[in-house]
Order: sequence, then structure tokens, then C-alpha cells
Amino acid sequence: MYPVLQLALDVINEKRAIQIASESVKGGADWLEIGTPLIKSEGIQIIRTLKKAHPKKKIVADMKTMDAGALEVEMAAKAGADVVCILAAADDATIADAIKAKQKYNVKILADLIGQEKIVSRATRLEELGVDIICVHIGIDQQMKAKNPLDLLKKLHSSITLPIAVAGGINSETAGLVVKAGASIVIVGGAITKSKKVTNATKTIKKAIQNQQIISSPLFKKYSSENIYEAFCLVSSPNISDAMHRKGAMKNIHPINPGLQMVGTAVTVKTMDGDWAKPVEAIDCAEPGQVVVIDAASGSTAVWGELATWSAKKKKLAGIVVDGAVRDIDEIKKIGIPVFCRNTVSCAGEPKGFGEIGPTIICGDQQVSSGDWIIGDDSGVVVVPKKDAQEIANRALDVKEHENRLREEIQRGGSLGEILVLEKWECVK
Repeated sequence: MYPVLQLALDVINEKRAIQIASESVKGGADWLEIGTPLIKSEGIQIIRTLKKAHPKKKIVADMKTMDAGALEVEMAAKAGADVVCILAAADDATIADAIKAKQKYNVKILADLIGQEKIVSRATRLEELGVDIICVHIGIDQQMKAKNPLDLLKKLHSSITLPIAVAGGINSETAGLVVKAGASIVIVGGAITKSKKVTNATKTIKKAIQNQQIISSPLFKKYSSENIYEAFCLVSSPNISDAMHRKGAMKNIHPINPGLQMVGTAVTVKTMDGDWAKPVEAIDCAEPGQVVVIDAASGSTAVWGELATWSAKKKKLAGIVVDGAVRDIDEIKKIGIPVFCRNTVSCAGEPKGFGEIGPTIICGDQQVSSGDWIIGDDSGVVVVPKKDAQEIANRALDVKEHENRLREEIQRGGSLGEILVLEKWECVK
């Protein structure tokens, strides 16, 4: 029976779930998991729908039960679920009640260890209580901080005799590794559901599981703090703004030379309108690959121009952002380094030397501190606080992956409104 490939359908509408499930079954998916978002969105009826569509497949209902164990197991079982997921964090009484219901309705209970710290002792207790499967699970929000379940799996494998399921950013590069480490059930979500070709992605992951091998994944990996630059280079400023819940985007800051991407950490400058001394001095203070970000009080007298741009180019800076005015636009376009600004003018000011280098500033109505990440492209500039950079980079990649999947569905003939079932989600307040 084992190892098993379980597809996690963590989408939020029935039509897309049915389509992805059917394509994945063609690719070799063994079990179909109705994810918690899908159950919350479509209700218990979605279990009946998937079971009717795939009567020979095991249907897993990820109820994430925390209370009313028997009732929720009964609801899922009567709807057609073969496996019901409860939270390991639930009280023993809840789990014991769920076990009674599973015996009554002939289903299996999977206990999900998500969020648990003492996984070995809790898993041992769950085995004593009578659950059928233990799940090592790194949640989506934890994945954004580059956490993975492999170390937890290795820690747990020798401690219990039950089958172990593993979930948390698994793809074709890691599926074989978790099987080697003791997983009996490999739960895969985004690496299949966000793929342009679901059937092919499923086949590849199934092959990795069966052969316990590493197969390069076409989707984005989760990035650690050491390679944030690489991650930000793969996404757009809109991807990042979406990942930050529509925040971080500078207002009224536009590219001078479209078609260039800018990624780097900030060196901040505070100056007065027309005073270009500190902006120029900041070039010497910056390291190659950094972005000089200038608060020039939204001014209309230039604090930056062609010669400063040449100097920044020779220093190998990643770009310049000016909340104020820039001149020599024609020449700057020829130099080939990203420059963004609020205003373009002909007149320059004088190097008076007021202001400072390195303070926290306001640029494009966004707070920027030295060391924050600055990403710019034709859509504009976004600021990512240094402390949040790893998480936001991974969330932005996740946004891009979802958009790639939607783009594929649109190209097949669906409209965006139909795919997202927008009418269903319109606000009724």
C-alpha cells in the first residue's frame, strides 16, 4: 500500500478542485485530500462531490477538528470521507470521542501535529489513544520562513509504529527524501495545484516517491535568509505588494528608464529640496549592490542627475530612488542603471550639505530604514522591512505561483471572473 501520494486540495472553489483532482488522478495521485479552506468554502457537500467523482480513491477530509470529535468525524464519514483529520492539539477527550466515531463509521483518523513542539511525546500518546496515522506538518505560514518537515520526520520515525504522513512544501525535490526518512504518506499541495500541467507534475512527484530520488522542481523553492536577493529577483513589485497585503508600495515614484529591475538593500539619505551634497556622498558610503534611497521632501529642484548616475554605475549600485526631482533624463536612460523619482526637471540646486546619511526616512509615503529591501520595476517601487524580508520573499513567490496557475487556466479558455467565482465572494455588507 505505501508509500502513498496524497493530493491536498487547498483551493477555495469546487470547480477548480474538481478539475485539479481529475488531472492529478490521471497522473497517479492515490488519495485526494479536501483541504480545510475548501471544506470551509464549499461545506461538507464537497466531500460527497469528490467521492462521487472518484469512488475508488481514498478521500481525506481535513476537518482540523479541535472539539466535538465524534460529531465532526460522523459528518465527514457520512459524506464519504475515508480518512478524517483532527488536530493533535485537541484534548485527549476529544480525540477519544473521535476514535469511538471512527470505529462506528469505519474510517481512519489522522492526527495532525501542526504547531506542536513536543511531537514525540504527543505522537506516542496519540498512538495509545488509537489514531491510525500521525501527520508531521509544517504549515503554509511556517513554510514562508523556510521551515521544512524533514528534521521533524527523522525525529519521530523511530518513536512510533503508526504510518507517518508528511506535509509542508513537499515537491519533486523533497518527496523522495521524506520517503527515505520514513514517510508512508506524502502530502503534496502547491507543487501540484499551482503547476501549469497538473498531470505531469503529479507523475513527476509520484516517480520521485516510488524511486526515492530527487527530481528538479519547476516551481519555486522556499528561500532562506542567505539567498533573499535571488528570491526577490524572481518576483515583481506587484507580487511583493500582494504578499504584504497591499502594503509597501511607494506612491508617485516612477521609473526613468523602463525595463530595468532593481533589487537591493537601502542606504537612506535625508536632504532638502535641491541640496544634492548628501545624495552624492551616499554613493561613496554605499556598498556595491545597494540602493540609494533619498528623501528630498518631494521637491521640484533636482538633487540627482547624469554625473551622479555615472558615479553610482561605476560603484555598481543596484539603483537610486528619489522622492524629489531628477534631471538629465535623456542621458540617465543611456547609462542603464535603474533610477526612480517623483519629479523630473531641468534645474539643479546647490551642494549645501544639510541632512544626513543613514536615518529612517519617508520616501513615497513609505518608511524606509537603511538595510530594508528595495525592489523596483516598471510598476513602481516597494519597500520590505529587513526583519520581514525572508517571509515576504517566499510569500511573493507563492503569489507568483498562484498567478501562473490562473494564467494557464485563462489561456485554456476560462475568464478570470469564472475561475475565481467572483460573484460568490462579493462583499454583501
